[in-house]
Amino acid sequence: MSGAQRRSVILGTGSELPNKVITNEDLEKMVDTSDEWITVRTGIKERRVLEEGKGNADMAYRAAQRALADAGVEANDLDAIIMGTVTPDYPFPSSACVLEDMLGARGAFSFDVGAACSGFLNAISVADSFIRTGKANKALVVGSDALSRLLNWQDRTTCILFGDAAGAVVLGASENGSRGILSTKLRTDGSYVKQLYVPAGGSLKPARAETVERNEHTITMNGKEVFKIAVRSMEEISREAMDEAGVSIDQVSLVIPHQANRRIVVALAERLGVPMEKVMVNLEKYGNTSAASVPVALDEARRQGRIKNGDIVLLNAFGAGFAWGAAVIKF
Repeated sequence: MSGAQRRSVILGTGSELPNKVITNEDLEKMVDTSDEWITVRTGIKERRVLEEGKGNADMAYRAAQRALADAGVEANDLDAIIMGTVTPDYPFPSSACVLEDMLGARGAFSFDVGAACSGFLNAISVADSFIRTGKANKALVVGSDALSRLLNWQDRTTCILFGDAAGAVVLGASENGSRGILSTKLRTDGSYVKQLYVPAGGSLKPARAETVERNEHTITMNGKEVFKIAVRSMEEISREAMDEAGVSIDQVSLVIPHQANRRIVVALAERLGVPMEKVMVNLEKYGNTSAASVPVALDEARRQGRIKNGDIVLLNAFGAGFAWGAAVIKF
């Protein structure tokens, strides 16, 4: 297939949440915090944690299997596997390569995209470009992160926020120009790198006994700055994506934002002029699952019947980098 009407359509979705649950009450025993404090400030009640001995690709594999089954697509039919993650199993090769082997997807090329909480939006935008240009016909796009591996469980400002999960979608090519991914928009501003990052473990500051002792392999965050920039940035890029798609906010059936903090979600909805009943929120169960946040919420929304044929859905996310993005999809 070729031509201007070639688009990427979502053929199936899937997600995976680890079995281990850490509640706010559990955290009360670990750090100076309370269920009420966490709930009021974040909206989070519990989060999932990947079991020891398992890696990010294990979650991604189960989410991918469910997405493939939902799509009725075999792993060998995939041309591309693109994973948004900042917690790969190894420094190299990519977790997408690990996933490819686990799935037995012998005909696919695969790689990771590192954009933190915006990783899935970046990955789906890249996959969409491959499909639109005819470089791929079917692609598996995964957002999967195990941020519990990067937490300082004595830091009450960060350990309450994050959880582990994986979400996946299977994209296929379609000549039906009325549906599919209508637009994607991505943006970064590297001047905010040190507002949300992990200081050590890379080439600048490799792992040493002293970096471990100083907890430099864990997430460092300026929460106030993140909040301030996130709401404005997600609103702006959402409007840009809708403009490119030729869609108004009134035509959007459901908004699926990054699940970082309920206050951010509510503020974003207000700025977009969307009632909360048209916004997918599941962060009370899972916390901030980074790149998995949007695809897990998308999968849950589909399985709950909140997305029907013909619906227009707006996805948006914001994360470290700072990196942010949005996508408009017609189902």
